[in-house]
Amino acid sequence: MKLSDFKYPLPRNLIAKYPVSPRDHSRLMVVHRNTQTIEDRKFYEIIEYFEKGDCLVVNETKVFQARLIGKKEKTNAKIEVFLLRELNAEENVWDVIVDPARKVRIGNKIYFDDGKLWCEVIDNTTSRGRTVRFNHKGDFFKLIDKIGLTPLPPYIKRDPTEKDKEAYQTVYARVVGAVAAPTAGLHFTKTLLKKIEAKGVSIVPIVLHIGLGTFRPVEVEDLTKHKMDSEYFEIPQETVDVVNKTIDSKRNVFVVGTSTCRALESSVTVDGHLKAAKGWTDKFIFPPYDFKITDKLITNFHLPESTLLMLVSAFMGHEFMMQAYKKAIKDGYRFYSYGDAMLIL
Repeated sequence: MKLSDFKYPLPRNLIAKYPVSPRDHSRLMVVHRNTQTIEDRKFYEIIEYFEKGDCLVVNETKVFQARLIGKKEKTNAKIEVFLLRELNAEENVWDVIVDPARKVRIGNKIYFDDGKLWCEVIDNTTSRGRTVRFNHKGDFFKLIDKIGLTPLPPYIKRDPTEKDKEAYQTVYARVVGAVAAPTAGLHFTKTLLKKIEAKGVSIVPIVLHIGLGTFRPVEVEDLTKHKMDSEYFEIPQETVDVVNKTIDSKRNVFVVGTSTCRALESSVTVDGHLKAAKGWTDKFIFPPYDFKITDKLITNFHLPESTLLMLVSAFMGHEFMMQAYKKAIKDGYRFYSYGDAMLIL
């Protein structure tokens, strides 16, 4: 398939700027691959599709306050520093994106929090990318949790608020490291998760720290030539044991989000079981693809021509996916990170 196969027109008013409250009252489109039929439900009704012995795999990554607004030394020019990845914890060296990049050169210092925190640019990486060293000693994540802003996706055209700090985070987020939320998980409440468990479903975690690459456009028509950004992931043995037991029992592995799906599909044994792993993955899933672990997928509605949309296409079939998206637009479903959900059975 080609990049142009994943275009679709979306009215801007369908891009959700704010989340639904309570979380589990968002809409849920349920698509049945075997019958090619579609149901319109509410997310809290998802419990009806689970059976005893199934398992639900979630991504416990936690979004940190990655956007820092600072001032350049001497000129006091406003500079945004977007934290991407910690390179050296001892020396507090980070890969970042700066905006406006034309004003930021090697050797420049940028000050934050009334000058209490500053960073020095020590290298250029890409046109907007820089490597910086912060002066802070101690718990850096604790500090930026106070002074940083929620890294809302670029298509949400508003400034983040204090409410986003909680809203743009799953209720089970635990391991700090993501600059974008695993948005399919935003619909779950603690109460709904308890109800699912009470039905005899095992809920197990993995971690994949989602990077800014999730929003990076695919720029080649030939998808085989696209290179994904690497993202760190961990699959613990306890999760492996539950997932493999579910597979052997012929029950269903429900997977929350494309990030979780990519992590699971990155660590498969020859006989189609899951194995424990930690490391980096740049796995790119696009049609055709034979899914080894994922039986049912919970996801949001994704950007045209995005790698997330391509994974969904591989899972549910391209023609059926485009049909479902056409219906979602016609029926006014809310799209992207704060939007509605889809359950693919």
